[in-house]
Amino acid sequence: MSSATESPTSESSETLNQAKLDAGERKESDAIALPAHVAGSGTLDRLVDTARDYARAAASDNTLRAYAKDWAHFTRWCRMRGTDPLPPSPELVGLYIADLAAPQGTALSVASIERRLSGLGWGYRQRGFTLERKNRHIATVLAGVRRKHARPPVQKEAILADDIRAMIATLPHDLRGLRDRAILLIGFAGGLRRAEIVSLDRHKDDTIDGRGWVDLRDGGALIILRGKTGWREVEIGRGSSDQTCPVYALEQWLHFGRISFGPVFTSVTRDGKRARDTRLNDKHVARLIKRCVLDAGLRPDLPEAERVMLYSGHSLRAGLASSAEVDERYVQKQLGHASADMTRRYQRRRDRFRVNLTKAAGL
Repeated sequence: MSSATESPTSESSETLNQAKLDAGERKESDAIALPAHVAGSGTLDRLVDTARDYARAAASDNTLRAYAKDWAHFTRWCRMRGTDPLPPSPELVGLYIADLAAPQGTALSVASIERRLSGLGWGYRQRGFTLERKNRHIATVLAGVRRKHARPPVQKEAILADDIRAMIATLPHDLRGLRDRAILLIGFAGGLRRAEIVSLDRHKDDTIDGRGWVDLRDGGALIILRGKTGWREVEIGRGSSDQTCPVYALEQWLHFGRISFGPVFTSVTRDGKRARDTRLNDKHVARLIKRCVLDAGLRPDLPEAERVMLYSGHSLRAGLASSAEVDERYVQKQLGHASADMTRRYQRRRDRFRVNLTKAAGL
């Protein structure tokens, strides 16, 4: 894969830049400001700017990018119907939701519609307005959409231990192959999201955009991650053989890629001989998984298009949750879930009837 395909697209960069522009340049509508009765000063003005920076950092780049696309879609929908998105109109938003649920083409899922609604709320906040989601024109339409169209979520297929072995066997033994092997094994053994994988740095505070770092130890690798609810540690022990050991694969990539500072997983030069300084985009992980699934011949009973759709970055997390034969609380800690119920959603195979309440009740 060339380095050109490993970097973020210009369209995504432009969308993210527009999101940051919306959040940063409209200072008159920014929620962070001095109270009206407080006189400005150099110190207070600097603190206002600092507070704004922290407020913008509350959402990840992926979230900002998605919200910016949601807002752009809504404003385009309004223009095509000869209306204006500002100021917020619950009646108009209700019509928009109805159109998303029953368009001329393929209707969006309930989860996608709710995500679009969150994007609209974000867009209005950046412009100094508030979207009242509890307004009856929005709430009743959304409740009707849920009742009529809600269905169980479509879960991605889990990549199990035998699957991951088959997938890494398809990778070449060059620099790019070393990197991709480490990505798959670390992502699987750590139960990491694709964004968490590519956001890792070699050390603490190496980069501004890093969300964690790697601490290599004799017993394995300790990964420190910054999530939505704070910091968490992910322990990745050494495997039973070098061929499948995630820590060994990571060490090999770091050594031959000469990664001593900055992002752990970077793009590789076109000739495949040198690691660049550019951090990989999280889409690379999704593309890597889909490509290796096809090359390894997983699920040969399905057409190729269905096999590609069946697997995603979350297949690694689901694979760990489904494969690890340990107490559930250890899997929950590794995945960073607040509840055991969320962990069970990732378990594609488990003994659902291990605890038989029917027999325990005397029947």
